[in-house]
Amino acid sequence: MPPDAAEPSPPAAGFFAELPLLANERDTFEPDGWRPAPGDWALAVTDIVDSTGAIARGLHKTVNFVAAMGIAGLRNLCAPVRIPFLFGGDGAVVLVPPACIERARIELARARGQAARDFGLTLRAGLVPVDTLRRFDCDVLVGRFEPTPGNSFGVFLGGGVGVLEAAVRGHGNSELGRLAAIPESLDDGEPVNLEGLSCRWDTLHSTRGTMLTMIVRGRAGLREVYADILQLAGPDDQARPVSLNTLRARWPPKGFMLEARARRRKGSLLAWTARVLAETLLARIVLARGKPIGGFDPERYRREIVTNTDFCRHDETLCFVIDCPVTAVEPIMKYMAEKALSDGIRYGIHLSDTALMTCLVTSPADSLHVHFVDGGGGGYTSASRSLKGVQP
Repeated sequence: MPPDAAEPSPPAAGFFAELPLLANERDTFEPDGWRPAPGDWALAVTDIVDSTGAIARGLHKTVNFVAAMGIAGLRNLCAPVRIPFLFGGDGAVVLVPPACIERARIELARARGQAARDFGLTLRAGLVPVDTLRRFDCDVLVGRFEPTPGNSFGVFLGGGVGVLEAAVRGHGNSELGRLAAIPESLDDGEPVNLEGLSCRWDTLHSTRGTMLTMIVRGRAGLREVYADILQLAGPDDQARPVSLNTLRARWPPKGFMLEARARRRKGSLLAWTARVLAETLLARIVLARGKPIGGFDPERYRREIVTNTDFCRHDETLCFVIDCPVTAVEPIMKYMAEKALSDGIRYGIHLSDTALMTCLVTSPADSLHVHFVDGGGGGYTSASRSLKGVQP
């Protein structure tokens, strides 16, 4: 029996779908919205080796795309069960239900192989049941951040994400690293099902001055830091990195070859390139006309993109990208330096004129689509690198 037929079809509901809704970023700081993950679910993490070097070689869009591959592959595998996932620029975090764990190992092995074969990147991946993680003095608490109905992201507390990431990267607990390891032999060369994953929108350009990417780490005070940064940067709605003014579609899109390579399913790359170009041209025409066609309303879709963007929070870490006035940068830098001294908070900041967006579209006509944003020129990777040099 082939591996993909070894497990039963997953149920239509699950732990994540039953969590309380956190409708905006501020709600993720409320304790009532979090629940312990079931012990028989499994936590998966991915991470691109030397993403800094890849970005320096001009592969930032590729890094973001490969980081999102783990999310897309596992989400498609587990459908229709809703699962929590988190995008980190050069890696991802996903929680999968018990019925999908063994197939998830195979998909992650395939994603690792596909990242190397098609994109020249080395992807680390690991997966371990939550019960196993709890044996290593950490926990996995999950919140359901859902900015619009049906479009959910996961936010995580408890330390489990950080402990597993460290083990998978080889500088954490070696026993946990061994338990989470995904054998190379599971990669049978089959492509990952990346249906819905694309990067067809043009680079997002700041309309207020600069795209500010920030990573903050601290045991306490993250709610206050986030609120104060947004106050310094201006109104929440204007600070969003995605707005109707920044959404631009060009043809052909810069990332069309990424999508063609990812979707070719062992077919001819030339044929899949032609198919992706045809699809993106049709989409460009529909968006340019701005008039509903069938069940798809392009203007509604644009408005939804603005709100359906991710928000990254796990353990003691908070990550976000905002469109920030240049005049607010110095006050933000001063504020964070003071918080580092007074509260022991560590932080990293990256500034860029632009941001990048990678999309995971399930059904645009049904308003089911989510979007991952990273600051241009390295974004989260660069902010993380500067974080390591900041001392409380």
